[in-house]
Amino acid sequence: MGSLHDVVENTNVVCPPNPLDPEEFRRQGHMIVDFIADYYHNVDKFPVLSQVSPGYLRECLPDSAPNHAEPIEAILQDVRNHIVPGITHWQSPNYFAYFPSSGSIAGFMGEMLSVGFNVVGFNWMSSPAATELETIVMDWLGKMLNLPKPFLFSGGGGGVLQGTTCEAILCTVTAARDKVLTKIGRDRIGDLVVYCSDQTHCALKKAAQIAGIHPDNIRALRTRRSDAFGLCPETLRSALADDVSEGLVPLYLCATVGTTSSTAVDPLRGLCEVAAEHDIWVHVDAAYAGSACICPEFRHFIDGVEGADSFSFNAHKWFFTTLDCCCLWVKEPQHLVNALSTNPEYLRNKATESKKVVDYKDWQIALSRRFRSLKLWMVLRSYGVANLRNFIRSHVNMAELFEELVTKDERFEVVVPRNFAMVCFRLLPPLGGLSARDCGLETANAITKRLLDSVNATGKVYVTHAVVGGVYLIRFAVGASLTEERHVRSAWMVVQEQAEALLAEFNVHPVMQEQTDAVLTAAVHG
Repeated sequence: MGSLHDVVENTNVVCPPNPLDPEEFRRQGHMIVDFIADYYHNVDKFPVLSQVSPGYLRECLPDSAPNHAEPIEAILQDVRNHIVPGITHWQSPNYFAYFPSSGSIAGFMGEMLSVGFNVVGFNWMSSPAATELETIVMDWLGKMLNLPKPFLFSGGGGGVLQGTTCEAILCTVTAARDKVLTKIGRDRIGDLVVYCSDQTHCALKKAAQIAGIHPDNIRALRTRRSDAFGLCPETLRSALADDVSEGLVPLYLCATVGTTSSTAVDPLRGLCEVAAEHDIWVHVDAAYAGSACICPEFRHFIDGVEGADSFSFNAHKWFFTTLDCCCLWVKEPQHLVNALSTNPEYLRNKATESKKVVDYKDWQIALSRRFRSLKLWMVLRSYGVANLRNFIRSHVNMAELFEELVTKDERFEVVVPRNFAMVCFRLLPPLGGLSARDCGLETANAITKRLLDSVNATGKVYVTHAVVGGVYLIRFAVGASLTEERHVRSAWMVVQEQAEALLAEFNVHPVMQEQTDAVLTAAVHG
């Protein structure tokens, strides 16, 4: 404990400069913009996948926060020296991993405006422009997707900007849960069942568990190669019949347009027809592929969406809008409001009581919310529908090019059909006179994993993997805003170079197959 004298001395300090001084903001703001512009100018020169080891940053930074202010110049120097090496560069033109997180000048500038205003738009009164712009932008975007009118505000539905698909699914699962439990009694929550395919994103499982659905009542239904790994409606019908016969209550189906593993597409019309037989909520998760559906040639992938209750896609994936920005539409917003609203005295106001406004706090999990619509509005206005479609088409064209390159090389195989801008491929093992496609699956998987690791170790390209139908494959997802055809061709050269080295290592005679299998299996396990 310090003495009273110590306390007096410690509080006798000069008043610091105002933390929101406009001129200092202008000075530092220009420095940050220049820093980021230089970063993008040179981003292709960095290793795409960060090469640091776990815990590296603690060795670079002090154990405690500074007691006195430090200049922005010193802070930016530390960003350059210590933070940038620890970044995996999602905006690099050589980034082909996971799904894209595409950015744009308009998206960045909209984010700057949003952060600069720093409003907390939980209800209409807290910032009318934030609410009203969101309702307008969501109707604009819904029309671009040619969503059925019941999903739009102009048709009795409506859209809301969530942070991520995980939030969108949690909100809709919760709405579906309360809708059903109001009818059958809350004591039957243990009887509720949700459905998806074995290709559905793990966000559904997390959301269902948070919403109180028993883990044993989450049905991940099997998909097949013959259906291109989309969920067969008859498989759903059979599962529903089994659960109903056991006295369980079907609640919710999550259908996917563009799965994470392979961009598979669930047949919406057939699934919605089956779901309607049991009056279950259907949510369409188009987190990645929804962006492409603004193009008329891809719109057919969401045919049947008129039978769904909700639809979402992530504008921060492939729509040139910075993270976070998930677009969710619902046909009957009142179900969200019923499940998620709270109305404490300190939030009561005339606008809300008039029933003429939207209070978005009742459409989401959190109370506070960001002014996300500003950046989406700027993207739509700055580029226009025609340019946005052409940006997406350019990525699809580059993916087609990569697919063609893979197909022409007999050492490789495209594993599943390409639907959008992602190619799933594998390296076929060297088996001498035997057919590579007839080799053991474990051997094939092991050599493809080795290829993935060696490609990423170069730092020139970053790709990720999935396992679909037991097959280990490499996902090559085109979508970074800075990517051009030359980057795709360069990436393919890296893949070929690493494959040649790997195949030379295992270039053996068929009689040595057992030894090859053993080496490759050891490789995949560690």
